[in-house]
Amino acid sequence: MAQTSFRLVLVTAPDLKTARRLASRVVAKRLAACVNLLPRIESHYVWQGRVECSVEVLLLLKTTHARIPALQQAILDAHPYDTPEFVVVNITAGAKRYLNWVRNCCAGSGGAAGGTGGARRERAG
Repeated sequence: MAQTSFRLVLVTAPDLKTARRLASRVVAKRLAACVNLLPRIESHYVWQGRVECSVEVLLLLKTTHARIPALQQAILDAHPYDTPEFVVVNITAGAKRYLNWVRNCCAGSGGAAGGTGGARRERAG
């Protein structure tokens, strides 16, 4: 499949309050078109030589390749973790209207193209 300029970014946060703050920050700055919050995920990992388990919130951020450097900096600057997760996944295909909406939002036009993108016609997500 041909690579597109769209990206899905995975970030975890310690709680819903932090996740909402990060999401609001990056959407307001047009660094991501949309952020979905998936609360109460269970993460298992090694930290400082010990196996840990935590309940976290997973953020799914939809953005463009061009916005990745600024998005990463905004997350790292505002995140409470010493080593926050920031994983970028290439989006190889998607609904044309939705991807156009993502492009327009990240370019600063706020979805003015009329794309709705999400499951509901009145707004994207």
